[in-house]
Order: sequence, then C-alpha cells, then structure tokens
Amino acid sequence: MGAFLYKPMKKTLLNLWFLALFLTPFVLWLLPSDTFDEGMSICPSKVFFDIECLGCGITRAVMHFHHFEFAEAFYYNLGVVWVYPFLIFLWVTWIKVAYKYSTWARYILEILKKRFQPTT
Repeated sequence: MGAFLYKPMKKTLLNLWFLALFLTPFVLWLLPSDTFDEGMSICPSKVFFDIECLGCGITRAVMHFHHFEFAEAFYYNLGVVWVYPFLIFLWVTWIKVAYKYSTWARYILEILKKRFQPTT
C-alpha cells in the first residue's frame, strides 16, 4: 500500500517543485526592490563581531539588481556582478532538471507556445 501512495505523491511534489522554481523570479519581481533593505542582519560575522563579511548585503544587492537598480545593488555589495549570473545559471539548470520530471512543465510550455506563436 505504501508504494501505491508513493508515486502519485512524488509526482505531485515534483510538479510543485517545478512550479515554485518557475514562479520565483516573477514573485521577486512583484515585490518592491527595498523588501530586504530593513531589518536586523542575520550574518554571524556582523551580529557577533560587528564586522562585515564578503557576503554582507548580497541579498539586498541581488534584489536591487533583479529590479535593474544597479547603483543600489553595487552600493550593497559589488559581488552581485558574479553572484547574480551564477543564480541565473543555477535557476536555469534546476528548471531543466525539474522540467524533465514534471508533467505540469510540459503543459505550461504547450500553453506558452500556443499563446506566443506568431500568426502568419
């Protein structure tokens, strides 16, 4: 009986994983660019020693970079120049893997193809 429930549950989780991966950049785009600007730092180096590490501000920088606010992004952390392209590469890689196992992915792709197919 356990094997009977396992496959549908696994398929549903894979579909939800694909959907979450696919929607993440769009949800971040809908949020204001200053969403993460306020609040307490969770960096252990900053909290315990009051010293900024190389990663301090990278979340805020990525969020501003995602909204094309490059001056703000560079103000928070110059490492965003390397981190943001790496995050895009990681996202595309995960989308490809999730697409392979997701049935919803094929359905969404078919809808997008029909919607944006040029008419002649």
